[in-house]
Amino acid sequence: MSTRRTIEQWVELFNAGDAEGISALYADDAVNHQIALEPVVGRAAIEQFHRDTFAGGPLTCTPINLVVDGDWGALEWIDPDGFRGCGFFRVRDGKIAHQRGYWDSAQLKVVHPDVHDR
Repeated sequence: MSTRRTIEQWVELFNAGDAEGISALYADDAVNHQIALEPVVGRAAIEQFHRDTFAGGPLTCTPINLVVDGDWGALEWIDPDGFRGCGFFRVRDGKIAHQRGYWDSAQLKVVHPDVHDR
């Protein structure tokens, strides 16, 4: 699967709240580092991270821009309440090997006060 299609599928599964499906997109030893939080390492831990995240209620990631260059993709997104961020994905052999997410934890608390730092 191409880098673009892997990230597009990640968005689809994220919006569906599918922790198991989204974790299948990651390499066994992948790293997901949401910069406001500690890095999560390994597919099983990434699946649990998404389970915990989705347990806080439905989330929506609406892509604004998706730029792909080889095995790297940059995704700029917004949610329906105006919460914004971006993510960088490194995809190797159709699997996410590394992900970094940048978003403002202070904005998260204002826009979604019912959500704890996920």
